[in-house]
Amino acid sequence: MTHSIKILRETPSTVTIGRSDFEALLRAAEDADDLAALAAHDAEEARLGKEAARRNYLTVDEVEGLLAGETALKIWRKKRGFTQRALAASAGVQPGYLSEIEAGKKPGSADALRRLSAALRVPMEDLIKGARKA
Repeated sequence: MTHSIKILRETPSTVTIGRSDFEALLRAAEDADDLAALAAHDAEEARLGKEAARRNYLTVDEVEGLLAGETALKIWRKKRGFTQRALAASAGVQPGYLSEIEAGKKPGSADALRRLSAALRVPMEDLIKGARKA
């Protein structure tokens, strides 16, 4: 569907359009973002294989845990079958420090999060996105 946008006013630094044109542009941008995310998802599944890729998906219960305030670090630790002590040893961080990060009492240093994400085999961004504020 092609939408012709009517420019109401234009200056060297601004362009004014109507509300419906603005909303159509927002929808088109959101659609483009969704299509790009879907293509990236499909490419990752093709690269890893569906079964391997799907081991990295969160279950409904895990997502509900995130929504309830559980940290992504704790959810991924449990998903990967680590105890706190075992993950701390694998990542080379102190168990008490890991506990404080999981509890949302400390944000975790970039180095600690990098080590934890490597041990959990998840992108560091996945641990940060799920961080809750203390």
